[in-house]
Amino acid sequence: MADDVTSARVDSWIWAVRVVKTRSQATAACRAGHVKVNGERAKAAQSVRIGDEVRVRDSGFDRILVVRRLLVKRVSATVAAESFTDLTPPPPPREEIALAPMRDRGAGRPTKRERRDLEKLRGRDSDLD
Repeated sequence: MADDVTSARVDSWIWAVRVVKTRSQATAACRAGHVKVNGERAKAAQSVRIGDEVRVRDSGFDRILVVRRLLVKRVSATVAAESFTDLTPPPPPREEIALAPMRDRGAGRPTKRERRDLEKLRGRDSDLD
């Protein structure tokens, strides 16, 4: 494929190995600071080499990938999976993720009863009665 290449752009590489769906999403992730190469924030044009560690923040969690093969064109999923080593820790079990009470967007301000229920749920209820 691209065996004669010594480096590749980081945005092109994360798109080629199917971490993001489009090249423009990869560039936007780099601009927003969601991509790090060897612990440093990466601009879209920064080059990656074999052995580099690439961290991509996706929905609140970091995906840690070590470059094993350089790609500049999008390839099949099986070839893409062989192009990196995934060091991402497994997600925490669902029981450990604390569920915060959320109101529906656009529901307006909570009523007094809803506010009291939220405070009780958060453990900040005041029993002054």
